[in-house]
Amino acid sequence: MTRLNQTLLNQPLLNQVAIDQLQQGQAKLLSLLAQWLQQDESRLAVLLTCQKVMQQQGITDWLISAGFIRNMIWDNLHSMASQPLNDIDVIYWCDNNPSSEKDQAIQAMLVKQIDLPWSVKNQARMHVRNGDKPYQSCADAMSYWPEKQTAIGVQLVSIDKLTSSEFQLQVISVFGLNCMFDLSLSQNPKRDKAIFNHRVYQKAWLTHYPKLSVTE
Repeated sequence: MTRLNQTLLNQPLLNQVAIDQLQQGQAKLLSLLAQWLQQDESRLAVLLTCQKVMQQQGITDWLISAGFIRNMIWDNLHSMASQPLNDIDVIYWCDNNPSSEKDQAIQAMLVKQIDLPWSVKNQARMHVRNGDKPYQSCADAMSYWPEKQTAIGVQLVSIDKLTSSEFQLQVISVFGLNCMFDLSLSQNPKRDKAIFNHRVYQKAWLTHYPKLSVTE
């Protein structure tokens, strides 16, 4: 657990790092990820906004996932400036009301707070579209995503529920943090390789991030 002292808009933020699914030898990587997040005011503002809205909705299993963290890591490893937040993937798991209308309502709340391209999806129903067995959590849903490096998400958890001014940063990386930092791009064996290859081509990751290499 790493102590951090950073403020954003006069609010204590990320004063502790909680490690979820931390594998041996990855503490330094998590600390580096937290450091990069602290230096990115846009991402911190997005995290705070999402935490506020999800808390209001009573949703505890939520993450900002995929490129929100993946691209930040790759940008830093390539010594690049952070890319604009052009697609903020918010996933949550709630089986009480797994409707697209609920997603749209939450998305509208987020846009009202910060006008950015939010995308909100309840993973309690996404298995139907993907032809999988029902997902049991956000982490379970991410374990089916086409590439391992996309299956990472973060959330803020309020430490003091009365003041909501102190938070823990929780990181869930389904396939561990090493694959996020070793500049590899690898297929999730739960998905067809053709889907993986199409996404690599469509997203042009190897062009934008020339240090990446596709691995088995």
